[in-house]
Amino acid sequence: MKKIKVTQVKSVIDRSERQKRTMEALGLKKMHSTVEKEATPQILGMITKVSHLVKVEEA
Repeated sequence: MKKIKVTQVKSVIDRSERQKRTMEALGLKKMHSTVEKEATPQILGMITKVSHLVKVEEA
C-alpha cells in the first residue's frame, strides 16, 4: 500500500463531535500536525469525512 501524509490545516473548534473524533482517530490533535498513514479504504473514508479540515499529499 502507498503512504499518504495528512496535515491538519483547520481547527476542530465548532465542529461536530463526530468530526472531532475522526480527527483524533487519525492522530491529529493540534493545528499543523502531520501524520503518515497507509492508504487503506478505512483511512481514505475517514479523510473524506474531514477533507475540509486536512491537506493530503502522497509520501
